[in-house]
Amino acid sequence: MAPEALGICDAHDHLFLTSPQLPGQELDSADSAAQELVAFRTAGGESLIQWTPHGMGRHAGELPELSRTTGVRIVAATGLHQAAHYPTELLDGLRTEGLADLFVRELTKGIADTGVRAGLIKVAGGFHGLDAHARWTMAAAAEAHRVTGAPIAVHLELGTGALDVLDLLCGELDVPPAKVILGHLNRSPDLAVHRQAAEAGAYLAFDGPSRAHHATDWRMPDAVRALAEAGFADQLLLGGDTTTAGARSVNGGPGLPYLLRRVRPRLGLAVGDGLVERMLTGNPGRAFAVAWA
Repeated sequence: MAPEALGICDAHDHLFLTSPQLPGQELDSADSAAQELVAFRTAGGESLIQWTPHGMGRHAGELPELSRTTGVRIVAATGLHQAAHYPTELLDGLRTEGLADLFVRELTKGIADTGVRAGLIKVAGGFHGLDAHARWTMAAAAEAHRVTGAPIAVHLELGTGALDVLDLLCGELDVPPAKVILGHLNRSPDLAVHRQAAEAGAYLAFDGPSRAHHATDWRMPDAVRALAEAGFADQLLLGGDTTTAGARSVNGGPGLPYLLRRVRPRLGLAVGDGLVERMLTGNPGRAFAVAWA
C-alpha cells in the first residue's frame, strides 16, 4: 500500500505477545485481539504496527483475517527481543541458523507457514547500555536492513540508552537514522536526550500508558511540545504498547482505544490537534515505508 494509506496509525502495539517475563498475562486470544481492534476502529483507528518479534507468540497467521474482519490494517514484525524473553536453546539455534538470514527471510519470503511478510525489524537495548545480545541482534538487524530497506524499531529499556543505540546502529553499523524508530521515550523524559536523538535524525515514539510507567506519563505532552518547537515535529510517533491481558480494554484496562479516546485529545491541548494528527498519520506513513522489490 502507499504510505499515506495507513491513515490513523497506532505506531507501536501488540495484538499477540507471550513471554516468561509476563506469566499469566499472555496475549494469545484471537477473539480478544479482534474485540480490541473493533474498539480501536470505532475510536477512529485505521492501522496498527505490531512490534511483537520472532519467538514471542506473534500469531502472524491470524493477522490477515483479523485485518479483514475488523477493517484495521496490521503490520507484522520480525526481529528479536532481549535474551530474557527466550529459552537458551532457541537463541543457540538462531546463532547456528544465522539471525540476519532469518530476518531477511521473514521480510522477503514471509513468516514460516503464514504467508505474512514482516514489515519491520524489532530489536531491544538494555538499561542505560547494550549487552552482547543487543549488539548481536542489532548487527543482524542492520544487515537485514541493508538487504531489504526495512525500518528498525528499538525497544529502549525504561526509555534509556537511546544515544548508545544510535551510536551503534547509525555510527558503527551505518544504518540511516531515518530508518531507526526509538520506542518508549516517554518512560525517561530527559528532554536533552530526546533532542539529541531527534537531531541525529531518528524517529521518536512515545507510547503507553502502563502501570509500571505511570509516573512519567504526564510528562509526555511537555516532551512532544519541546521537540515540536525545536523543529522535529515530523519525527514523532504515538503508540499504545499493550503488552498484557490485564491492560486490554476488554479486561478493564486502557487497551487499544485509549490512544485515540484519551491520549489524542490530551496531547491536542498541549500541542494542537494538527500536530497530533501528523503524529498519527503522515509521520508513521514515512517511518514505516519500505520500497519492496
